[in-house]
Amino acid sequence: MSERWLAVSTAYLTSKKAQDSLAADPYWPKWDSPWWHMTLLWEMGRADAIPKEAAEAMLKAIETKYVRFFPNPREPMPPGKDYHRDGLCHCGLGNMYQTLAACGLDLDHRAPWMRAWFLHYQLPDGGLNCDDKAYGGAGGSSSIQSTLPALEAVLGAGRPLTPGEEHFVDLGAEYLLERKLAFRRRDGQLMNPDFLNIGFPRFYDYDILRGLAFLSEWARLRRRRVPRRAVGWAFDSMEDRFPDARVRIEKEGLVATEDTLSQGKDGNWFRGKTSSFTLLDSVRKVGSPCEPLTRQWENIKKNLGPRLEG
Repeated sequence: MSERWLAVSTAYLTSKKAQDSLAADPYWPKWDSPWWHMTLLWEMGRADAIPKEAAEAMLKAIETKYVRFFPNPREPMPPGKDYHRDGLCHCGLGNMYQTLAACGLDLDHRAPWMRAWFLHYQLPDGGLNCDDKAYGGAGGSSSIQSTLPALEAVLGAGRPLTPGEEHFVDLGAEYLLERKLAFRRRDGQLMNPDFLNIGFPRFYDYDILRGLAFLSEWARLRRRRVPRRAVGWAFDSMEDRFPDARVRIEKEGLVATEDTLSQGKDGNWFRGKTSSFTLLDSVRKVGSPCEPLTRQWENIKKNLGPRLEG
């Protein structure tokens, strides 16, 4: 059934409705706009189903619409620009970067500002934060949800990393390891119980499987060992919860909990309830086996298992 709905999303991405949506805003509304159809297809491992013209149109819309910095107290939005609709956040850019790169777009050449963005906004603790106040003074702390998409985007360059990129991903890996994937460094308390449950699609949500996947790929590419004391509990938890190695969806995540900005018939934007689309509804059912997550878990066991130490 998903193949049928996948074809519907693919057709939508080249439709006039999608073109009009991009012209109004590349990102909003959640979750039924080209941004979310494309990132879902990428998360499913089906970036090949995204029409090249849709990927090109998205890159053009991003380049046209957004200021090329993260609006914050040190770098305020220009007059007349809206923080929510004219600025990007780290997690959103990280996910779309990976989506467009998976579509074959050479972003190093065509949009070099994107990778530079991630490195520029890394905080001293190794992460990033989509809360602009984190950049208002010295010592701002990171958000693990804001951090992971940016780390994934830089690590997955598909080419040797520059020294600056190596530093970025190494510091990000240290950030995750120091927090044992889901615990506050200052007091050892769980950041959010929701992080323990595995969801799909994630978009910019976080769970321990996503953290393990980054560390697994980082350890493989950077030829590093990973301390069992930091991640062994999560590794063992996954094996206990999914003894047949088939990962099942445990939470609906952001799709079920957030609101959105939408454009009314009068052209004004308002905040209200999110909408969905059929492909999204078909792949996010709690309790269902999830092939993309299962493949991710298989890769983690293959790549990270032998690199656990201690």
